Amino acid sequence: MPSIWRLKDERVVAFLDIGTNSMRLLLVRINANRSFTVLSDQKEIVRLGEGEYVDQFLQPEAMQRAAMVARRFAAMARAYNAEEIIAVATSATREAENQGDFLRLMKREAQLKVHTVSGREEARLIYLGVVNGVHLGDKQAIFIDIGGGSTEVIVGNQQQYQHLDSLKLGAIRLTSVFFLPGEDEVVSKARYALIQNYVRNAAVRTVQQVKSFSIDLAFGSSGTIENLADIAALNLLNRPRERDDVLTYDQLQETIQMLCGLPLEGRRRVPGINPARADIIIGGAAIIDVLMQELELQELHISERGLRDGLLIDYLSRAENKQLLEGDSVRARSVLQLGRTCGVDEQHARHVADLALELFDCAKKEELHKFGEQERELLEYAALIHDVGIFLSYSNHHQHSYYLIRNADLLGFDQNEITLLATAALYHRKAMPKKKHPQFAALDKKSQRIVQLFALFLRLAESLDRSHTGAVEHACLRDKKNDTILLDLQARTDCQLELWGVQAHLRAFRKVFKKDLLVEARVEGEEVIKLTPPEQDGAGTRAG
Repeated sequence: MPSIWRLKDERVVAFLDIGTNSMRLLLVRINANRSFTVLSDQKEIVRLGEGEYVDQFLQPEAMQRAAMVARRFAAMARAYNAEEIIAVATSATREAENQGDFLRLMKREAQLKVHTVSGREEARLIYLGVVNGVHLGDKQAIFIDIGGGSTEVIVGNQQQYQHLDSLKLGAIRLTSVFFLPGEDEVVSKARYALIQNYVRNAAVRTVQQVKSFSIDLAFGSSGTIENLADIAALNLLNRPRERDDVLTYDQLQETIQMLCGLPLEGRRRVPGINPARADIIIGGAAIIDVLMQELELQELHISERGLRDGLLIDYLSRAENKQLLEGDSVRARSVLQLGRTCGVDEQHARHVADLALELFDCAKKEELHKFGEQERELLEYAALIHDVGIFLSYSNHHQHSYYLIRNADLLGFDQNEITLLATAALYHRKAMPKKKHPQFAALDKKSQRIVQLFALFLRLAESLDRSHTGAVEHACLRDKKNDTILLDLQARTDCQLELWGVQAHLRAFRKVFKKDLLVEARVEGEEVIKLTPPEQDGAGTRAG
């Protein structure tokens, strides 16, 4: 299958990381041989999550600050003739009740389509960014990234992660919990102990899980950890931090003790500190303090890489022309893992996927839709996992599939893509999408059209393998130019059960394409079987 990320001879791509505390832009020129040159690497403190963690609402001032910086970054990218701007938002955005307002603001002010990623997806991207900048050899490492609203913990080797986790712990989040706005006092031992206990309780499950792995090295990334290492180097080693320096646990303890003993204005004047972090650095320091203590990590290697670098690596890996279902891509592995965990009939799912893709391709050739490779890929994934809900119960399994897909933390997908997969699975049987349905009404117009197509193709493909025997080998749609479409089937054996299933979708087909569906089945050694829609009274199917 051709990759949707096939590269031209050369292109400029921008990667935008919209975090809880800061926004980062990585602007890259990518060459045909998959080498790349960094054109610009920008960072601005925006404090998007400031004031959010009280009522889970992004504050208007914070959203405006973020929109202003995003507009400037987007203008820079376009000045370099960037063909794509890939923008993702993390903790502050994904937890906000008014997430939609913020995403619309970014679209209006910066002409950016921002994708909100899950915590585990954020962890995966951070892993990609950091691990591709270090040499682990045959060692296994833990990677810790402390953001403004969340902390990502990953265990993995050079080739693959073994564990991904995202904790609702961050420098801004803890500061909002334990400090009043504008508070300018030293931090007592008692208060710091309270912060430590809070972190310890929040991280207990992650600590237990990580302890089951063999850890040879530890890496810390993010502005908080980098800044703590800078402070330790200047104040304890009397020199600027060097590339290969590590932050030891003892150095961290001395640094935290010094910072806690100073009021806010004093912390801002500490050699090596970023003054803009002075008010939140103790909250961030408590997180790495507890994790190093509980996991018995004696030192951290400092990485300046992170999520934005992971976006680049992920982009380059998608650019390879690989078969999607070979299991080489993160997305394919994640989808197959979900299906196998839920005991899906994989042979049936793959056959449904093949038939659905044939229908998609023929319909595109006949100009019944204008969608491309990106939507085709999603249809394939939707077909592979549309039946996962049977794991809970066959009755209403389409609803169970919707829930499982929405909550499975599929890797390599943004939240909008996961929503499309889940909603397509929801409508693969029973009622077709209607605007009165909340799941469908929540989608934008393009996504609604995609779901309508996916639902119809999945229904037809599912019915064409109703017996789970692969009786129908090929299916193609052909425009008859007289307000009718022919569904041309090739079968290796009797497929009457499949034809009955298709008949249930004639009305749905008419609704989606505004044309009647005629069916001809060519069975080996038999006459052509024709199915016409005299009454078109079928509105749905009970087939799996």
